[in-house]
Amino acid sequence: MIANAGGNTAVFVMTNGIALVDTKNPNTGQGIVDEVRKVSPKPITMVINTHTHADHTGSNEFFTDNVVFVAHENTKANMEKMTNFAGDKAKFLPSRVYKDTLTIGTGADQIMLYYFGRAHTNGDTFVVFPAIRAMHSGDAFATKGFPNVDANNGGSVVEYGKTLAKAASTIKNVDTIINGHIPAGPTPFADLQVYSDFNNDLLTYVQDAIKANKTLDQATADYKFPEKYVPLGYAAPAPGGGRGGPGAVLRTAYVELGQTVPPAAPAAPRGQRGQ
Repeated sequence: MIANAGGNTAVFVMTNGIALVDTKNPNTGQGIVDEVRKVSPKPITMVINTHTHADHTGSNEFFTDNVVFVAHENTKANMEKMTNFAGDKAKFLPSRVYKDTLTIGTGADQIMLYYFGRAHTNGDTFVVFPAIRAMHSGDAFATKGFPNVDANNGGSVVEYGKTLAKAASTIKNVDTIINGHIPAGPTPFADLQVYSDFNNDLLTYVQDAIKANKTLDQATADYKFPEKYVPLGYAAPAPGGGRGGPGAVLRTAYVELGQTVPPAAPAAPRGQRGQ
C-alpha cells in the first residue's frame, strides 16, 4: 500500500508484471513508481481504477507503456466526462470494463473485481487479491466516518449501507482492507460490516427526521453521533455542519429523498482531492 498524495494505491506483484489499484492525484506517477521499485523491478502492466475521482485516477497518464486500464463500466462513463481524459488523453481511460464481476488471471496472480451497487459513486469497484487475502475498497469505504456521497456521479446515501452489506456478505476469505483514505495501514475485513451498519444508521436517522418534519438545518443541529462507534475507531465530529460533520451527507440524503433544501454555501477549494 502506498499512502498519501491522494487515495491509497495498492501494488500487487504478479508473475510477469505489477498491477496498481488507483493512481492518486495528477503528477504523482513518478512517486508511485519510486515506491514500486522498492519492492519489485517488474513492469507495471495494469491499472485498476476503483472510481472516477481525480485523486484516484489523476496519474493514469503517467503509465504509458503497454498498460491495460480496468474499471467498472459506470466509472469509465464518469471518467469520460472529466477534462483529465479529454482529447488525446482519452487513451488513459479504461479499455477493459465489467458490469458485475470480473476475474483477471489465475492462481497466485488472480485478481477479482466486484460491483455491488451505488455508494460513493455509481461505479465503485471492490478489488480482491485472493492469494494474499486482501482487498482494496476504494472510497466506498474510505475512512471510519461520514461517507462522501457524490450524487453527480451516481452516489447514493439510500443505497450506501445496502451496497456495503452485499460486499461484506459476498466476499469471502479476505482478512484485510486497503481503504480509500486511511493512511495508517490496512483495516480488518470485519470493519466493512460495521461501516455498513454506520451508514444504515445514518439513513435511518434521516428518514426519522423527515417523518418528524425536521428541516435540514434542524436535523443537522439535532444529530447525535452514535457513541457505540467511537470504541471502533470512529471519531465524533464537532457539532454543526462543518467539514468533518454530518452536514454534507445529510444534505445529500435530504435531496435524494425528495426534500427541499436551501442552497448550499460555496465550498472552499479542496485541490485535487476527490474523496
